[in-house]
Amino acid sequence: MAGSKNVLASSAMSASYNMVLQVMFRVMTFLLNAFVLRNRYVTEDMLGVVNVRLTLLYSTVLFVAREAFRRACLSQKENHRWQQTINLIWCSVPLGVMAASVLCFVWSNLLEVPDPEVIPHYHLAVVIFASCAVLELLAEPLWVLGQALLFVRLKVLIEGSAIAGRCILTVVLVVFFPHLGILSFCIAQLCFTIIFVGLYYLFFVQYIASSAKKDDDFPLGRIRDFFPKRIENEHWTSSELYLLTWSFFKQGFLKQLLTEGERYVMTLFNVLSFANQGIYDTVNNLGSLAARFIFQPIEESGYLFFAQTLTRDVPVSRQPKDSISLASSVLQCLLKVVVLIGTTIWVFGDAYSYLLLDIYAGSLLSSEPGPTLLKWFSFYVLLLAVNGTTECFVFAAMSLDQVNRYNRKMLLFSVLFLSSSWYLTKLLGSVGFILANCFNMSARIIHSIYFTNNYFRGSPYKPLKGLLPSWPVLGSFVLSWFITNYSESRLCCDQGWSYRLAHVVVGGVCLLVTGVVILLSERDLISFVMAQWRSRQKTDDVGDTNGGKTSRGNNREKTK
Repeated sequence: MAGSKNVLASSAMSASYNMVLQVMFRVMTFLLNAFVLRNRYVTEDMLGVVNVRLTLLYSTVLFVAREAFRRACLSQKENHRWQQTINLIWCSVPLGVMAASVLCFVWSNLLEVPDPEVIPHYHLAVVIFASCAVLELLAEPLWVLGQALLFVRLKVLIEGSAIAGRCILTVVLVVFFPHLGILSFCIAQLCFTIIFVGLYYLFFVQYIASSAKKDDDFPLGRIRDFFPKRIENEHWTSSELYLLTWSFFKQGFLKQLLTEGERYVMTLFNVLSFANQGIYDTVNNLGSLAARFIFQPIEESGYLFFAQTLTRDVPVSRQPKDSISLASSVLQCLLKVVVLIGTTIWVFGDAYSYLLLDIYAGSLLSSEPGPTLLKWFSFYVLLLAVNGTTECFVFAAMSLDQVNRYNRKMLLFSVLFLSSSWYLTKLLGSVGFILANCFNMSARIIHSIYFTNNYFRGSPYKPLKGLLPSWPVLGSFVLSWFITNYSESRLCCDQGWSYRLAHVVVGGVCLLVTGVVILLSERDLISFVMAQWRSRQKTDDVGDTNGGKTSRGNNREKTK
């Protein structure tokens, strides 16, 4: 039980720091996009090529090459040897090289190429973005090591530094060297990669030289151990890890189609022009801010906690009682948190989409279909929140056979999603992408609920109760929706800034009242959060008393 609580505390700490990282990243990107859009430093076509076409290439190479290794190697780290794990993770590099080579050929020769007069150097940009993805894989063993051994601040510091460097360099290049065009974004991406990889190696080389001998739990004793090597009298890697990685690889390929499906449809079928792709992607990024900097860290840290607390292939009745009880409580509270946050975004996003877009980028985004896109995104965010949280538990609790069966279901989800995206976009325009995503997320949520319900069947644990807010909270949401929409119709947004400010004040009051109702009604959630907070504070105090030497996760959190 103590080990599970340590993992929970470190996972919660990791979620907090990941949120800081995501906030930093999204705020910088938010300000960067607003700056370049309002001042017209880049065209809509260039935004479409960079933010959709090239970013899709980059993310696809990384996802194919590393996602399966990450998920497999973070599961129950006590059950495998670290050198075997390191050996397996390095397989991501040749896999990334193969993926980058194939995708570079496709992106350069088989897809529609932008007009060279409008977007010069496109082919060079394709090579640079794919190369950056491959170079990042060189730091993958260190990333997994840091996550598994609960260096909870390390990811935030390194990725935050890399993101800051990329954003600053992008602004400098597009403002002072506009003739570079798309190469400005390529240089900035290369800067991100160099900082990311360099800082990971710099940190762990320094850690081994100065601290590893004092840390009995650190599995590597020298720099050579970061790299693949033969192990005497043992297999090069674990067959169990290999099979789990292969299952996650098949699953991850399909999940990537679902996650980036609209971008694949845009890229492969040319349903939108590059300019419209740029506008859609900008609204998409704005609408998914909360999903990226709140829900994604919760999902990642939740998976880390469940994967290290639960044992695969073991039913609930045979799991340690303390561990399964804690896992059930955490899942219920996580579900309640994301449902409350997601519903808040949906309710208030409906009445403030136009105002936000008009402030952000003027008439370029506030004219249709921008506001309609953002309103639908507000609802989609709620579905994203629920799906991410339920799936992080499902993927951690599934047996190997269940993972393989789920892969076949993901294939069906992928086919339905891609076909509905194509059809609805032809029928409704860019809004069709969001509707297809909503249908896709709903289907995956239903599957996750079905699995979770069966997993806990026959036990006293009911974590899915977290999906249902209390009646007073639901009532406050409904009332806030009516009030804010009426306020928008009367006060926003063509009667001057004083009326806009009044509309914002109305929303602020409704939000405050809703928050008070949540505090008074969701007692179990508040009690659990406060208990975890007090536990964390107590651990920190003990760490201070003992010179910072508490559990492994907290010791590293303080050190890093």
